[in-house]
Formats: sequence, structure tokens, C-alpha cells
Amino acid sequence: MSRKNYLFTSESVSEGHPDKVSDCISDAIVDLFLAAEPEARVAVETLTTTNRVVLAGEVRGPASIDADIMEAAARRVVKKIGYEQDGFHWDNMSVEIHVHGQSADIAMGVDSKDNKDEGAGDQGIMFGYATNETDVYMPAPLHYSHLILKSLADARHGGVTEIGPDSKSQVTLKYEDGVPVRATSVVVSTQHGQDVTQERIREIVLEHIENSLPSGWMCPDDELYINPTGNFVIGGPDGDAGLTGRKIIVDTYGGAAPHGGGAFSGKDPTKVDRSAAYASRYLAKNVVAAGLADRCTIQLAYAIGVSHPLSLYVDFHNTGKVDPARLEKALFEMMDLSPRGIREHLNLNRPIYERTAAYGHFGRTPEADGGFSWEKLDLVENLKGHF
Repeated sequence: MSRKNYLFTSESVSEGHPDKVSDCISDAIVDLFLAAEPEARVAVETLTTTNRVVLAGEVRGPASIDADIMEAAARRVVKKIGYEQDGFHWDNMSVEIHVHGQSADIAMGVDSKDNKDEGAGDQGIMFGYATNETDVYMPAPLHYSHLILKSLADARHGGVTEIGPDSKSQVTLKYEDGVPVRATSVVVSTQHGQDVTQERIREIVLEHIENSLPSGWMCPDDELYINPTGNFVIGGPDGDAGLTGRKIIVDTYGGAAPHGGGAFSGKDPTKVDRSAAYASRYLAKNVVAAGLADRCTIQLAYAIGVSHPLSLYVDFHNTGKVDPARLEKALFEMMDLSPRGIREHLNLNRPIYERTAAYGHFGRTPEADGGFSWEKLDLVENLKGHF
């Protein structure tokens, strides 16, 4: 029997966190290639450290996207995030590019030929999840962790100069009868200027916490931790090295659902680590929005070079209102879950990925240019009609 009364915690990190700087740069490179060639192949990792950015990986796309253009993209991203510090500055940081052509062995197994659809770029399992505990169908602890940091970032970009780009949040919620009812503790650490007092930081941060949580959800004062170390002047890649793909739980469901292990950022949508995770979220969200369950986890599995998924599994967590086996069959009928089918259904071959790299890939608003297309609810009526 699943528990009904418990505490659950999730964390988020800002766009200025070293790992997120890396994710943003890697996804900016993906967008560069897809803007020039929608069928380009990209797998680029980024390392950030004190005044240095290193890109490495494999690509197949137009030769016009050269090392100089990739370097310019990295500098643009770092400038946009807001790093102009002695230890990490967009203008004078070193940028190394170690990007080469895609492996011919991988291309042979993945490319479509002889009327055969392309295969998956790798083996793996991908999970999607949705819950009706928030209006964006996301787990509440992660949702509010993201909101706090996004609010702080918006204030910083809007002119609040006392705080820096690097920040982290953590929200613990109390669940009663399976429903989140309030925060029991909140942790926020934010980089700040050398001469800014901790009292001022607390004043700034507290407003964004209170505005992000629902009315009446604020935790007790003695469980509110703002910059608990007492100082956070040195931050970003100058304080810690960053790597693409190290915040996969922040990117997805905050630990409330399984994760197959593959990161998203830096990968073009032929990689099922990314596209099939988006597809499984899309399906799970539509299932919950259609009222077929209060919570839904969907697993997809693929083999390298094989176009069709090896399995599709649905788990309602004891909240389902229909037969999950019937739903599995219906989902296969509603959506082509081959790598190409996913990309075409969600229109993924476009430069829409840099914006996904911070504050979560899910629970976002679908955008007019196709960004966050996997958050659409256009299967709801079809699903209702099946049951």
C-alpha cells in the first residue's frame, strides 16, 4: 500500500549553476546546428571551470558551423546568464573546441536507408511522469523549487544587482492523504556581491519564496534556511566545475519518478534519451489531464538501430480509472513512437532547446514556435473517447 502522509523534498538549481551553464552552452550548440540543418546530428558536452569553457563531442551537419561560431555561441550564453566576474567572464574566458564528426559506426545503425526507418541512436529506457497535484501536472516540491529560482533570476535580470547568477533551492512539502498541503522547510542559497549583508540577502530571497509558494504554505521561520553557510560570493564555474548532464533529476521530476539515466542537453532529437523522454512525458501528461489517473508513469525502451520501441509500460500508482493494458495499446495507436515518429509528431527538428536547459524541461508552457511542444494537451479528447 502506498503511503498517504509523508514529507517529500526536491531541489532546483539556477541558470548560473556551473552544471546549468554547461547545459545551456551544449543546447545552444544543438540549436545552432538545427537552425542550419534540421536533420543535423549533435552530441556535445561542455565543461566549465575558472575562466575556461571546453566543448567536446560529435556532430554531423553543415561545415558553416565551425569552431569560431561555436565559441561565439558559448560566449553569448555566458553573457546572457550574467557572468562578468574576475573568475568567470564571458569576454576573457578561454574557450576550447574539441568537436569532430559523428562516428560512422553509429551513423550506420541509426540512419534510414532502403525504405527502412531510422533506428534509435542508442539502447536505453526513458520515463515520463505526470501528476494532478499542480496545475502544470508536475510534482509540487520540484515545481515550487523551480519557481523560486526563476523568480530570483527574473529579479536579477531586471536590475537587482546584489545577487549573482548562481543559486540553488530545496523545498520540502508535507503530504496529507497523498496531497501536498504546506512547506515544512525551504533552503535557498544565492550568490551575492562582496559587500551585501546576509540580512539584505534574506530580505531579497524571502519575498521570492513567499510569492512562489501558495498562500498559507510558508514554512516556519526556524525551518527557513537562506545562505546557511553565511557567505556565497565566489560562485558559478569559478567556485565549482560544471559538466553537461549532471542535473538530470532537476531537469525531470525532482526524484518523484524514475529516470532512465540519460541526460537531455547537448543532444539533437534523434537521440531517444531526449526525444523519447519528451514523448513519454507528453503521453503521461495527457493521460492525467484526461482524468484517466491522478498519477501516471510511462516507460519506453529502445535498442540501437531498431526503429520501434521494445516496450511501453504504464503505471498508475494505484490511482488509475482504466485498464493500463488497454491504455498501452491505445497509446501505440495514437502516436508513432519510432524516433522519427516522435520527432514529427512533436515537431522537434527545430532550434528550441537552449530555453529548456534551466528550470526544468517539463511543466513549461507550449510556445508559438514549437518550444515545449511535449507539454501540449492535444490528446486529451482522443483519450477520453477511448474509455
